[in-house]
Amino acid sequence: MRAAAGEVLHFSEDPNITRFVPHVAATARQPEAYVWAVDAARSPDYWFPRQCPRAMAWRTPSSTVDDGAWLGSARVHAVEYGWLEAMRSVRLFAYRFSASDFEPFQDNAHVATRTVQPLGPPAPVGDLFALHEEAGIELRVLPTLWPFWDTVTASTLGFSGIRLRNASPRFIP
Repeated sequence: MRAAAGEVLHFSEDPNITRFVPHVAATARQPEAYVWAVDAARSPDYWFPRQCPRAMAWRTPSSTVDDGAWLGSARVHAVEYGWLEAMRSVRLFAYRFSASDFEPFQDNAHVATRTVQPLGPPAPVGDLFALHEEAGIELRVLPTLWPFWDTVTASTLGFSGIRLRNASPRFIP
């Protein structure tokens, strides 16, 4: 489930949204109100239950051989064991939008500053494990995300973390 050419997607567990109104998210780092969406490249970042913490890493042209070898795969997504049942049972939907209604925001998202309507009804995303497998993305299940996260953020790999505030607490001896 990726955005088609000329489109962006918004993933939601709510299949009944008919229009998207810009708002300031509770976790926003900027004061502007937006409707958020992602393109095809970043769609896999959202193949998760909304509140699921995930750490993601991938090889880039500037990644060292050692960092690439440590990662093992071209792209890895990591979740905690406690989220496996939610990954299996979530009903996730993708809303399609015309990319012309959005502007690129930083390197990983697209935003609209006015109310937008989907191009049609939302599509069920389906089996999240199968999506990862079909995309060639290794999905790792870990007791805690923090060792993985600490390693990738100190590496030459590309990385992203979403909803990390929902991860299990760091162990402090």
